[in-house]
Amino acid sequence: MTFAGARDTGAHHGQVIVLTGPPGAGKSTVARLLADAYEPSVHLHTDDFWHYIRRGAIAAYRPEAHRQNEVVVGVLARAAFGYAQGGYTVVVDGIVGPWFLGSYHEARDGTGIPMQYVVLRPDQDTTVRRATARTGEGALTAPEPVRSLHRQFSGLAELEAHVVDSTGWTAEETATRVLAGLRAGAYALPGT
Repeated sequence: MTFAGARDTGAHHGQVIVLTGPPGAGKSTVARLLADAYEPSVHLHTDDFWHYIRRGAIAAYRPEAHRQNEVVVGVLARAAFGYAQGGYTVVVDGIVGPWFLGSYHEARDGTGIPMQYVVLRPDQDTTVRRATARTGEGALTAPEPVRSLHRQFSGLAELEAHVVDSTGWTAEETATRVLAGLRAGAYALPGT
C-alpha cells in the first residue's frame, strides 16, 4: 500500500510540525511520508543532532543528560524555525516531550510561523515490541527505557488531543490520518 496523501504545492508559507512519541512509535517512517506530502519540505531527524556530539555525549534518556538535552533541543528548534522562515514545511521527528516545547515556543516567538504537535502513541505492548525489534546503530531497544518513555507520553492533560493511537495502523494509514488532522489544524499549538 502506498501513502495516499496529496502533495501540497500551492502558495507556501513555512510551518513546523513536531512528530513525537516514544521509541518504536513509528515516528521516522511516518515523518518521511509526511515530509513527502509537502513541497518544499524538510525532515529533521532529531537523533542526528545527538550524534553530532563527538565527545562527552550522554545517553539522552539518562537523568544526567538534562543539560545536554536542553542544548540539543534548543539547536533543533532554532534549525526548524530557520527552515520554516525560508518557506519550508518542517517535520521534526523525535522524542520531543511536552517538557521540551518551551524551546520550540522560544524559537517561534515573534515569527508568526504555525506549529503543530502530534504524539504517535501506540499501546505500550506494541511500542515495546516495535522498539526492541529495531536494528541500527544508536537505536534505543532496551525495554525498560522504552516503557519509561511511553509512560512519559501518557496522561498529557490538554495535549491528549494531540495523541494519535496508531496501534493497529500501518505507517501509511497513520500518515494519512495525521495529514488530514494537520491540514485541518487539529494539532495546532497556542499562538498558531
